[in-house]
Amino acid sequence: MGRRRARNERGAERDHEDGAAASEGPNATMNPTIFAVGWREEDSVTINSDSRRRVVLVDDHAMFRTGVRTEIGAAVDIVGEAGDVDEAVKVILETKPEVVLLDVHLPGGGGAEVCRRVLAADPDVRFLALSVSDAPEDVIGVIRAGARGYVTKTITGEEIVDGVRRIADGDAVFSPRLAGFVLDAFAGAVDPGSIDEELDRLTQREREVLRLIARGYAYKEVAKELFISVKTVETHVSSVLRKLQLSNRYELTRWATDRRLV
Repeated sequence: MGRRRARNERGAERDHEDGAAASEGPNATMNPTIFAVGWREEDSVTINSDSRRRVVLVDDHAMFRTGVRTEIGAAVDIVGEAGDVDEAVKVILETKPEVVLLDVHLPGGGGAEVCRRVLAADPDVRFLALSVSDAPEDVIGVIRAGARGYVTKTITGEEIVDGVRRIADGDAVFSPRLAGFVLDAFAGAVDPGSIDEELDRLTQREREVLRLIARGYAYKEVAKELFISVKTVETHVSSVLRKLQLSNRYELTRWATDRRLV
């Protein structure tokens, strides 16, 4: 009885030593547990360093990009950032990320324009739209341009990381309410053809200026309504005319009226 207890104790000691050696061996750091801001410990995930996805952040608000980097930077490799269309296209084609986290409203033509230009040059890049907007024209517009998913900015850092992985693996990812809308659109309940590609080229601010100008507001009135300068209004109007290939505000008004934007 005493010899059996001694053997059991020695066996237990060997098991403990073997386990300790394994935890200190060369593979011990291969699967670290990653924690990011906003995650709870019970929601943590195990990341293999070889599975970290290469990501580019595209948003015209630097503070938002900083927040996203803080939330997900421990779980993915953020290889670049951009704040407008031209910069985004350049950074994406240079860094060749697996997934681009893309805002819908960007200076220079919007997220859909980024998708179109990048995919024409590199069809392997995958886009996940990340926006405050859940407007149908924004969702369908960027999906038609080539994005693989669309989520709103109310999601958590962990959900963004999960979405990035799914997009990189070839899945489609949508916020719950938007998923139903997209399914309805492609099932025929919503006509994707009703989404105006010309309108989608405009930023959110340009659309606001467009609607006010089309309603007959003077530049000073638009500036007062939107809390911007008259010079900024003039800049937006010039940009809208150029993108829509219109000559003056009267053609702009007719264009907006034809699309029932007024």
